[in-house]
Amino acid sequence: MIHEVKSIELNTGIIIQYVEKGDPSGVPVLLLHGLSDSWHSFELVLPHLPGTIRAFSLSQRGHGDSQRPEKDYQVKDLANDVKAFLDALDISKAVILGHSLGSAVAQRFVIDYPERTLGMVVAGSFYNLAKSPVLKEISASFTSQLNDPKDPEFVREFQESTIARPVQESFFETIVQESLKVPARVWQALVDGALQDDFSEKLHTIKLPTMIIWGDRDVITTRNDQEAQIAAIQNAHYVEYSDTGHAPHWEEPRRFALDLVTFVETNVIRGR
Repeated sequence: MIHEVKSIELNTGIIIQYVEKGDPSGVPVLLLHGLSDSWHSFELVLPHLPGTIRAFSLSQRGHGDSQRPEKDYQVKDLANDVKAFLDALDISKAVILGHSLGSAVAQRFVIDYPERTLGMVVAGSFYNLAKSPVLKEISASFTSQLNDPKDPEFVREFQESTIARPVQESFFETIVQESLKVPARVWQALVDGALQDDFSEKLHTIKLPTMIIWGDRDVITTRNDQEAQIAAIQNAHYVEYSDTGHAPHWEEPRRFALDLVTFVETNVIRGR
């Protein structure tokens, strides 16, 4: 399926790219990718979404072919871009879905802008970014040693480490190529920004419908991360994918889409 890639300038001063699918009258759902990915991260999910969902898959600042500013890569900066995106398209509220780093952006957005949120879905999500041993290890042994031009095999190994089983070869090659677009300085700035942003004590303020998705072979986030989020977020519904790694939407895109549709129908459409 060929998607039309659009560009939009935000009031945060950033030009980002995105793709849109679904009826303009459908429930707005923003899809936020993880570290070094792009809108392509949800490319396998989009074909399975019905017109009742107006899906927007974004390439966040510094990623894909979106603008790469020299600074402002903390989670709050990316969350502010999400608000600016909604403003630019005149969308009052949306379901915010994030994967990995994108899940932190989703959490930060819902905490800061609950009035702009219909619900939250997170996959492969952290409880406390600043205390994540894996994130600290990525900073110490990976991004701090990353230089331009990047070694494609080095990046390929990084992405392969996040999945538990093979995914479509052409899709995975796209993921690797998208990762190679991200400058080393942006990789480091994003990881450093994440390690500086601890908002775990504010997760209890999230009262909106929430779905937490996790693969039981995830090597980036832990079961403890998920249990802590479930305990903190009042309306959290937990879904575990067996024999699945850090990117459930890559490994099981059809099921992931169905879970998202069920969440939207149950918590948003029926409530309208």
